[in-house]
Amino acid sequence: QVQLVESGGGLVQAGGSLRLSCVASGSISIINAMAWYRQAPGKRRELVATITSGATTTYADSVKGRFTISRDAAKNTVYLQMNSLEPEDTAVYYCNANWGHSRINFWGQGTQVTVSS
Repeated sequence: QVQLVESGGGLVQAGGSLRLSCVASGSISIINAMAWYRQAPGKRRELVATITSGATTTYADSVKGRFTISRDAAKNTVYLQMNSLEPEDTAVYYCNANWGHSRINFWGQGTQVTVSS
């Protein structure tokens, strides 16, 4: 089992920056990968960025060059640095952990990001 707690959301003007944090606890040694997803009102949840246990990162085309996913193993924390934010980035952002041989997904409670134009 894994518990995830996100923080760092808020209201920012277009062009601004925010950094989201996700602290993982529990049986974290067998996490395969961690990711950030987002869900805007009336839309499906979409994958934003992923970082594997080997530190390989991938990004959605819509955020490439603007967002950076990283991790601090000592703090059991994954970050999402979001720069050049656009109103279209407004959503609830969720931290995800893909866990164990069964590849079970665990989710955080979400943090709201609102970008004003």
